[in-house]
Amino acid sequence: MKQLLLPVALLTVMMSCKNNESGGSATADSSRITLITLDPGHFHAALVQKEMYADVDSNVYVYAPEGPDVGLHLKRIESYNTRAEHPTHWKENVYTGADFFQKMIAEKKGNVVVMSGNNQKKAEYVLNTVDAGLNVLADKPMAIDKAGFELVKTAFAKAAEKKVLLYDIMTERFEINTLLQREFSQIKEVFGDLEKGTPENPAVTKESVHYLYKLVSGAVLQRPAWFLDVTQQGEGIVDVTTHLVDLVQWECFPEQVIDYQKDIEMVAAKRWTTPITLSQFSDLTKQAAFPDYLKKDVKNDSILNIYSNGSFNYKLRGVNAKVSVTWGYKAPEGTGDTHYSIMRGTRANLIIRQGAEQKYKPVLYIEPVKKSDAGFEKDLTTALAAIQAKYPGVELTKTAAGWQVMVPQQYNTGHEAHFGQVMQRYLQFLKEKKMPDWEVPNMIAKYYTTTSALELAKKSEPK
Repeated sequence: MKQLLLPVALLTVMMSCKNNESGGSATADSSRITLITLDPGHFHAALVQKEMYADVDSNVYVYAPEGPDVGLHLKRIESYNTRAEHPTHWKENVYTGADFFQKMIAEKKGNVVVMSGNNQKKAEYVLNTVDAGLNVLADKPMAIDKAGFELVKTAFAKAAEKKVLLYDIMTERFEINTLLQREFSQIKEVFGDLEKGTPENPAVTKESVHYLYKLVSGAVLQRPAWFLDVTQQGEGIVDVTTHLVDLVQWECFPEQVIDYQKDIEMVAAKRWTTPITLSQFSDLTKQAAFPDYLKKDVKNDSILNIYSNGSFNYKLRGVNAKVSVTWGYKAPEGTGDTHYSIMRGTRANLIIRQGAEQKYKPVLYIEPVKKSDAGFEKDLTTALAAIQAKYPGVELTKTAAGWQVMVPQQYNTGHEAHFGQVMQRYLQFLKEKKMPDWEVPNMIAKYYTTTSALELAKKSEPK
């Protein structure tokens, strides 16, 4: 057990040192925000601190078990503190010990707990943290199975009782092309009405392609070995799909309450594996051998098969939607994670493509359903003025099938910057002491959808 109250630069080289216990709770001043980071095994925990925030104390209290995860987290924070442009000045106060969670609850050094790491106990941690009267900002997924969903559902009820805010980190709502897809879908003169679609031809499709080997904050990302264990990270069908399901709800029924018991009908689901060789595993994790907990997924002694892929069809208020995620080892040179999204309207389709033609950058297209729609261009031009009032500089250019939405570079802030934007929004919720009425029921609906998809995919497999 270790209590470390040192600047990050020292922490990363003095993890064996032991300091005196620090005193006092940081929650005495209710208007002051002090962050607690719980077991930061995922790099998203650091991205929340890539910038400073006016109302947030520079002291952050980290509670984690001893091991490489916390060390990697501290190095990432240190890289932000020491960068040449706009350096941060976080002071990481670290406690490592087997009782790290109990210690966090007992000490209450802060009032907002950031959770981004191993998901095996996340739902349990979320529930017990809000029960202790602490706010929680959690990375997705909060639940990786039905048991976790039930705990999360209880956690939201407990958060309301304790008057704390539980929220998850939905970065994709801040991607500019997705924002504009949503904006145009709300302009009836352009989009018309959202189609109902069919399972074979859904009204809404969202597909995401990801890679295990990637750069984060300019460096090759070292993955913890547990990230490749679906019992700890969660299967692909309940992980990245959290974002996609969130976007389906957020775009199709903006700021409307989704009732998971009435509005969602699962139609079909499937899952499949991504094979990873031992050498690829070693490149990702810096470990020479598969740990024992991964042996269950290893075939022929050297191929790890991860259930990181999944797709499912479902109906949301009668609208047919399809969501899918696939993972590969490493993207081809010059490419990266990609996103495809289509919303089909009675007058136009809104499509985000991110392939070779788009140089692997997301681009939004507006394509009229009928080529003979003579008045469409005039209505689109009128609608553009309203969009430009909100997003100055956005323009349209003609394509063979319709129009491409031209987005000024200033709006392409990048995935890592979206974490700061989520944090800013959450801080505003904390200041107002409430979230929009639709946020909590829709988070519950989202995790019901993903965990139901996993359940259906397992049931649908041949015996």
